[in-house]
Amino acid sequence: MLVSAVGGAFWAMLALVAIVAVVIGVVALVRGRVSSLGIRNRGIAAAVIGAALCLVVVGGSANAAIHPVGPRPAALLSAPEGTSVAKPSATPTPTPTDVVTEVTEVVEIPFAVTEVQDPNIDVGQVVVTTTGVPGQQTNTYRVTTRAGVEIARELVAQLVSVQPVAQVTSVGTRPPAPPPPAPVADPAGGGCDPNYEGQCVPIASDVDCAGGSGNGPAYTPGPVYVVGSDVYDLDRDGDGIACDA
Repeated sequence: MLVSAVGGAFWAMLALVAIVAVVIGVVALVRGRVSSLGIRNRGIAAAVIGAALCLVVVGGSANAAIHPVGPRPAALLSAPEGTSVAKPSATPTPTPTDVVTEVTEVVEIPFAVTEVQDPNIDVGQVVVTTTGVPGQQTNTYRVTTRAGVEIARELVAQLVSVQPVAQVTSVGTRPPAPPPPAPVADPAGGGCDPNYEGQCVPIASDVDCAGGSGNGPAYTPGPVYVVGSDVYDLDRDGDGIACDA
């Protein structure tokens, strides 16, 4: 009770105690007595109930006078019928604006690689005759950004500033030259003309190809390779090989 009085809730506490007394009085009235609380008959119980009810009324009134109920906030009061209550409007969020710019990028164009057969290079040899060089291309884009973030990109122009150079690889197809035939010794032990190889062309007043239409007096089988002067006119077609027909 002392704490309640200090806190300003004395009358509310007194009303609560009075309610408890009312309950005890009702119990005593029904049972006839409550000896532990000094209520020995129904008359005393009725008196306790009456006194407790008076305290309930007095305590409740005094508490209401000390702690009056304040007016309700205007926002909680109901608006009169037929009128509208203005509500605070939310601040609209600004709509971001799209920004369109043009951006250029330089990209590399890869060079092509081709391969050709070259009869001027021996078989088995591979030579890069032209070194490849990449080109350059400039691309122009129309870029759209919103709030600093790219949302669209469109290619609007392409310009090749440097054409690529294709790389060419030559593969040799020329067969190796046949080795010259070993000279054939004259079985008769005579000399051989040093202007010819492959067969022994005897040194004589005239030499014809064996099996041909010549009348000698000396003959030589073919083929015969002319390595010097064709003194006997054996190479009629001038290809360097005589008696090859």
